[in-house]
Amino acid sequence: MSTLAESAVKALREAGAVLTPGLTAEELEALQEQWGIEFSADHAEFLRLAVPLGEGWVDWRGPTEPVAHLLREPSVGLLYDVEHNQFWPASWGERPGDTAAALRLASGRLAGWPRLLPLYGHRYLPPGPLASPSPVFSVVQSDVTYFGFDLVEWVQREFFGVPLPTGRELRPSVPHWTQLAEGSEDFDL
Repeated sequence: MSTLAESAVKALREAGAVLTPGLTAEELEALQEQWGIEFSADHAEFLRLAVPLGEGWVDWRGPTEPVAHLLREPSVGLLYDVEHNQFWPASWGERPGDTAAALRLASGRLAGWPRLLPLYGHRYLPPGPLASPSPVFSVVQSDVTYFGFDLVEWVQREFFGVPLPTGRELRPSVPHWTQLAEGSEDFDL
């Protein structure tokens, strides 16, 4: 029986993705140290098997600025919505009337959220340690949705147009991001 990561790589190959050799254990460790991140078990296994390249993909072996941009983007998008679209979870307390003060407070709150790791375009995986299966989130500012409850479902949806199954409960939960994806009234539970 193949793992989720193996099945996802196989499906990507069928979808015509350009797959380069996977990262070595040393490369994975160096990336985690360089960026101060930890890949989830699914994400790490996926990257050990293959590193997809081309438009939309993260070139983990490439220049650092595109990776840095993608790592910042979920928080930057939420801060944009704090500034321009009234995004403000109730558990953050009363929103300051001054936009600069609201942004400072929001930045502090978001610093405590798990740092999502880029996968493809605006699709993100949660960081480790996280038990398998890892959900794939679509993150555009505060519009956060599930784009797959695991890597295989994500590939099927992203590249083959297969809809997500309905009535499925996500496990494990990813603090704050799960609440956003599930449309909670308070995104900081």
